[in-house]
Amino acid sequence: QVHLVESGGGLVQAGGSLRLSCAASGSIVSLNTMGWYRQAPGKLRELVATITSATSTNYANSVKGRFTISRDSAKNTVYLQMNNLKPEDTAVYYCNANWRDYRRILYNDWGQGTQVTVSS
Repeated sequence: QVHLVESGGGLVQAGGSLRLSCAASGSIVSLNTMGWYRQAPGKLRELVATITSATSTNYANSVKGRFTISRDSAKNTVYLQMNNLKPEDTAVYYCNANWRDYRRILYNDWGQGTQVTVSS
C-alpha cells in the first residue's frame, strides 16, 4: 500500500502563486508516472499535469505556461508550481501515482486532495 500526502494548498489572490507537494510512501519499488488532477464543484475531475519517471511532462492547455510539474525521485515527491493563478483554477487538487511493488504489479493510487482557492 502507498500513502500519498499532499500539502501546499490554500487561499490566494488572482495573479498569485502556490506550490503543491505530494510525497509518496509505502511499499514502492518503482514510482512511475505521477500527476496532478483537479475537481471543481459540479465538474468532473480533470488532468492538470503529469510527469513520467524520465521527467517527460504533459499539461492541460488551460495551465500551460503557468504551471510547472516536477519531481524529486530520491524523495518520491512530485511538485506543482502554480503561477499567475486565476479564479477558474479554484478546485480540489489531487495527486496521482502509478507504482510497482516487489512483484512488479502496477498500482494506481490517489491522494486525499488539497483545496486551492483563488479569489478575484
